[in-house]
Amino acid sequence: MSLIRTEVRDRVAVLTFDDAEKRNAITLAMNTEIGAALDEWESDPDIGALVITGAPPAFCAGADLDDLLADQDAEGMKRIYEGFMRIAHTSLPTVAAVNGAAVGAGFNMVLACDVVLAAREKARFDSRFLQIGLHPGGGHTWRLRSIVGRQTTMAMVLFGQVIRAEQAHELGLVWGVVDDADLLDEAVALAAIAAGQEKELVARTKASVLTLDTVAESNQAVDHELHPQLWSMGTPTFRALVESLQKNISSGD
Repeated sequence: MSLIRTEVRDRVAVLTFDDAEKRNAITLAMNTEIGAALDEWESDPDIGALVITGAPPAFCAGADLDDLLADQDAEGMKRIYEGFMRIAHTSLPTVAAVNGAAVGAGFNMVLACDVVLAAREKARFDSRFLQIGLHPGGGHTWRLRSIVGRQTTMAMVLFGQVIRAEQAHELGLVWGVVDDADLLDEAVALAAIAAGQEKELVARTKASVLTLDTVAESNQAVDHELHPQLWSMGTPTFRALVESLQKNISSGD
């Protein structure tokens, strides 16, 4: 039985974690399915963005304990995080539609995404690593601190504070709070905006944003964007737009 469900809407691929009995806990088998789906979508010119969500009642309850305990060396632990890392490193723009609890490694799935929408009533963000006697993993603390800062990271990780939708929005952890019944439609509509742009242009722009940590001053910032912008000026999309504008100017429209 598949552990994920997939569909495509408006050039947006929707990936749903679908192991409700385990509250969509991450397994090695699920990671394999996630990787295969992303391989297909990244190479498909008709797919321009990705939404991830969970089958009710949870978003993702973390790593499956059987797989976690079976892989106790460094390489084994990295396999636990392959699905999350695959989402974090995809060239597709990503939206997390958090419809329930995102716990531990499941919270990492949220932190992997570019934009997060949260269900007003059911979304919940719970680090929980320390509460089960486990050091955070998968880059959890680094990603969380880069989004919400030191104090919120300490509150969630060390002090076990569980954040719900409205507070997550106030803290910058999520982009928007949506009525539960509208969550997936809103996430797809948001993702479709990015999916409607030229795919390679979106991928290069996303890569520029994600590597901004390497930029320390103004001249570096110009250089960081210079070559991708020059590349974009040679694309058919930009050329066609320029030609259309020039025609309108010459005709007086």
